[in-house]
Amino acid sequence: MPLSILDLAPIAPGQTARESFAASVALAQTAEKHGYERVWYAEHHNMPTIGSSATSILIGHVAGQTSTIRLGSGGVMLPNHSPLAIAEQYGTLAELYPNRIDLGLGRAPGSDQNTARAMRRDPRASDQFPQDVMELQAYLRGQSIVPGVQAVPGAGTDVPLYILGSSLFGAGLAAALGLPYAFASHFAPDALHEAIALYRREFTPSKQLDAPHLIVAANVIAADEKADAVHQFATTRRTRVRGMLSRGPATPEYSDDQIDVFLSTLEGRNIANMMRYSAVGTADEVRDYLDEFAAATEADELILAHQSPFIEGRLRSVELTAEAMNLVAA
Repeated sequence: MPLSILDLAPIAPGQTARESFAASVALAQTAEKHGYERVWYAEHHNMPTIGSSATSILIGHVAGQTSTIRLGSGGVMLPNHSPLAIAEQYGTLAELYPNRIDLGLGRAPGSDQNTARAMRRDPRASDQFPQDVMELQAYLRGQSIVPGVQAVPGAGTDVPLYILGSSLFGAGLAAALGLPYAFASHFAPDALHEAIALYRREFTPSKQLDAPHLIVAANVIAADEKADAVHQFATTRRTRVRGMLSRGPATPEYSDDQIDVFLSTLEGRNIANMMRYSAVGTADEVRDYLDEFAAATEADELILAHQSPFIEGRLRSVELTAEAMNLVAA
């Protein structure tokens, strides 16, 4: 089974965004060396622990320092943008790095409501998501549905589209359009199996895809010692909670003890549940978990968010997982 990676370009405490981007390059190079299929970068905004807000720029930076691995968005939050602008950006990437670029699309804002307003996002834009996907696809095929408007670059590149989602809406849209579907089970696990069933049941073949292609996501921390992996997972979970509670310059700093107390509350347990699908432990334990997860979902591909808090741990997790899952090294 192909394994891929979701990289949020995390910014660790005391780290700069530039250092985060260097870590993303190292991660993609390691993934390429060890046989991973692709690396995707997710669009988020106003989150001090995530550096992947400008996905196309980050993809271009990483693509220039790798050779064969596919790179893409996981995903572009299309209602934040015009379809033409995204077609031009990803068309440019496809011209520079042929047969290596993916375009995953989501309809969430990738931010809170205040940030969405700061981005001049129309609150009704999500309602237009299906139409925007089709407009974007037409630009990339060189068959624009907007009279007199072509994507330059972009037209004729046929950058493959993927629908991302954490609900039944995305599953139904991917099925109707005959597109691959990636479920964000690494942070939104509740509707996973219902969405999978809907996608497979209603899939309609298309020019891009003649049969369903399902990608499911899981968090992974593989380490040489289980205790180390467990410790890294606890640190990462605190960081995620802290990032959700701390947006903007005026928010307080929360200590580990305060975060742990919060995690004992109902709201905290609900946030912790977001990481329900997590493989944590030695390479063998991670392999066993991923094998069971793949079997339970009948996935065609797994995309893994290696969640170690520092780049050294993430690189080791990438290596150990690849070896345990028998990926073929480049």
